[in-house]
Amino acid sequence: MIDGTNTTDVVQQQIKRDYRWNFVVNALDGGFFWFGATFLSAIIILPLYVSHFTDNPMLIGLIPFMATAGYLVPQLFVANAVERAPRKMFFPVNLGFFLQRLPILLLAPTAYWLATDQPLAALIVFLALYAWYTIGSGFQTVGWQDMIAKIFPPDRRGRFFGLTNFIGNGAGILGALAVPVILERFAFPMGFVIAFAIGAFLILLSWIALALTREPAVPSHKPPISQRAYMASLPDVLRRDRNFRQYLLASIVFSASGMATGFLAVYAVQRWSLSDAEAGAFTIAMQVGLAVANLFFGFLADRWGHKLSLEIGLLLSLASLVLAFLAPEPAWFVAIFFLRGAVNAGTFISGISIVYEFAETERRATYIGLSNTIPGVAGSIAPLVGGWVAGSFGYQAMFVLAAVIGAASWALLRFGVRDPRLKVAAGSGAADVAGTS
Repeated sequence: MIDGTNTTDVVQQQIKRDYRWNFVVNALDGGFFWFGATFLSAIIILPLYVSHFTDNPMLIGLIPFMATAGYLVPQLFVANAVERAPRKMFFPVNLGFFLQRLPILLLAPTAYWLATDQPLAALIVFLALYAWYTIGSGFQTVGWQDMIAKIFPPDRRGRFFGLTNFIGNGAGILGALAVPVILERFAFPMGFVIAFAIGAFLILLSWIALALTREPAVPSHKPPISQRAYMASLPDVLRRDRNFRQYLLASIVFSASGMATGFLAVYAVQRWSLSDAEAGAFTIAMQVGLAVANLFFGFLADRWGHKLSLEIGLLLSLASLVLAFLAPEPAWFVAIFFLRGAVNAGTFISGISIVYEFAETERRATYIGLSNTIPGVAGSIAPLVGGWVAGSFGYQAMFVLAAVIGAASWALLRFGVRDPRLKVAAGSGAADVAGTS
């Protein structure tokens, strides 16, 4: 463990020495993970799988609900432990295998044994495994994000995320080409079993690469604090940092606009009676959008800031919802899912990285937890509201409502939030954190 008066210099030297190694192994982690995620898409593949057991929009809405709530809500509750951990990789590597990777490994065998003869049990077990996966992802993500911020300097994070996701999503295009072929060639449930198995194998490879990260151990200087006292201190963080508070508000509203995301493929299938293979082909468009946009947003953010990238991402999200409302034929959904891929790329890269620029190093995990958990509450409720709106008034009404909320989120971000990078460049970061509300 690194300690002593020269801690900072020694840590920086080690980080600089291991930069290329860490870039490669973490790029492999991200590349394998996003490649595997192609076969487990919560926007297309998983809702299609669930739709074989039920056509209830509320039950289908559980997929985006869990993808959002499970992933985002737990993060704030682990931030206190992450801030005091000498090595952040303990959370994504040691805990992450059991909390995040293991349930994915169980998807294919349970679908194989249950989907045909015991459909209700198959649905229940799938939802339980997916809840395990998403909640586990939430518990390990703060440690992973803090580790990335620790081992990569600020002016390299955008390109790291951009290039890493480009590799994964570029490979994911091959996966997207394979998915409709698999679903067409193999009768239900074998098409989904094969897709789940391929995705699980690739995500296991990503964990192996992640475990090779070289992270220096740095003791925290923060005094131990109970979880209760830590949670009680959080309102003061928000009161003192007005700009971050405004950013959270914009994020909350944008999360609410996500009510429509998990229903796009299901809507297209139901309106035009598409097959699984035809709907699965939308994955190709989404992967192309992801791959292209990851490069674009990665370098744009490093050069011009993450706030601009987020503004563009929110506008693309709005455009995809408008197109979904207007679409006269299923071919339009090629463009819609291309845009959804671009939105995912921009909001992932810059949604993670901009938070680093709001926070001081010692409070970074807290800011990460706040920026994910608070919007996550709104984002988790949104798909359930969307399912209710779709069931009561139709899918198009839901698209309109989501678009209006999305436009409001862009306005809040554009006019209510100052770019934290400009603040840091001017040397006034600490002053702003202590600023008035």
